[in-house]
Amino acid sequence: MEEGVTLKKNSGLGIIEFSHPQSNSMPGKLLRELADAIDDAGIDPEIIVILLKSSGEKTFCAGASFDELLTIKNEKTGWDFFMGFANVINSLRRTTKFVIGRVQGKCVGGGVGLAAAVDYCFATEAAEIRLSELVIGIGPFVVGPAVERKMGLSAFSQLSIDAASWRSSHWAKTHGLFAEVFPTISEMDDAIERLIHSLLTSNPEAMAQMKKIFWTGTDHWDQLLSYRATISGKLVLSEYTKKALAKK
Repeated sequence: MEEGVTLKKNSGLGIIEFSHPQSNSMPGKLLRELADAIDDAGIDPEIIVILLKSSGEKTFCAGASFDELLTIKNEKTGWDFFMGFANVINSLRRTTKFVIGRVQGKCVGGGVGLAAAVDYCFATEAAEIRLSELVIGIGPFVVGPAVERKMGLSAFSQLSIDAASWRSSHWAKTHGLFAEVFPTISEMDDAIERLIHSLLTSNPEAMAQMKKIFWTGTDHWDQLLSYRATISGKLVLSEYTKKALAKK
């Protein structure tokens, strides 16, 4: 598996796929490419609906790249890195097109944030979730608003505090992160195809207006997520975090 992001068009559908050889973890370069792909799909007149997926059949996204976190030497570099997640979430929020998520496997940290920031998310039973940031001395500050919006404060706080434990895909569905959960990838893909077929024949203007309503109250997120990135950018420099990362 190579690192990268692709955007493909297929009869009104924009398919954005990201990949990384380390369990689809996300270094800064990949985050920048992902935000750009979402923005490009959002303004492409040939694209009506966007599908966000990752490569492979196992982990959907392992979250932030630990290798890159270890290279952060100052607060500005830390802010830049965590703004990568902020920019992706804000791109998903701002696009006027529905974004469908496809989660085939485990979801960690920033990966949970991605699942929360899409408009409708499918998953398999293998898609366990975990907000593991506190284990390494940080916290899910940047992805927090997206997770809390989708799952509620109670579920978000449970995930954030019990950072070492996995929650099942069915737990995630019960708390609103996943709309539908399937035993196999093929069954999930069949359901995704059915929904996308329906959406591609729907009124784009109506969907754009619905998206505005769904994201009501988030206009301040450009500033909020930047502030949250500042918090994470400082904490990642702590001796606690450096030691925790070195053990991983």
